Amino acid sequence: MDEFERLLKKYERVDKDGKPVEEEGGEIDYLAEGEQEEFVRIPKERVAVLIGKKGKTKREIEERTGTRIEVDSETGEVFITSTEKTRDPLAVWKARDIVLAIGRGFSPERAFRLFNEGEILEVVNLTDIVVGNEKNALPRVRGRIIGRKGRTREIIEEMSGADVSVYGKTVAIIGNPIQVEVARTAIEKLARGSPHGVVYRYLERRKKDLELESSAYYEALEGEFKLEEE
Repeated sequence: MDEFERLLKKYERVDKDGKPVEEEGGEIDYLAEGEQEEFVRIPKERVAVLIGKKGKTKREIEERTGTRIEVDSETGEVFITSTEKTRDPLAVWKARDIVLAIGRGFSPERAFRLFNEGEILEVVNLTDIVVGNEKNALPRVRGRIIGRKGRTREIIEEMSGADVSVYGKTVAIIGNPIQVEVARTAIEKLARGSPHGVVYRYLERRKKDLELESSAYYEALEGEFKLEEE
């Protein structure tokens, strides 16, 4: 059974033979409140950012996704569950990614980009790329990605259209899949030691195609939504 089928069965009501149970009219009875859930852990120092002043940030995520979010301030553990207000079958996953983005250093305003259809989060673990046990290897790689006064990170964002956050041992990227792929490639090149000039030229080459490819991506996405509505 592949991953999609596993998740589909998890979120459907099934009989003893594993077949979906249909109600009158042929509609499947989906999970009730709280039966779809996700658990993540974020750094404790990011918990206050996730909650926001007087709970504003957490409350906005809950309201816009129709989910319930419980945060353990002592451990950084976050539980996200569906509620009777959940309408989007992907709402819990969307809320999870926004929580993770804030945990990986994005401001809530930048993390909220993930509310938009077609936007994704990808987290690159620098320890999977940095070779060797040199004590200063990771800080040096982080410095190469950020650049003087943050200029390299800004260039990656400007040229790819993605948002980038360098935090701890990770680099988090938000954008459409095409933008994320370009930004990730640039980051991996820098992490592996490619000169900044080489990486900037790569970004310049890809920028020429990005707008066209992104437009095609969003048009295809819009077409899928129209088909679903019909």
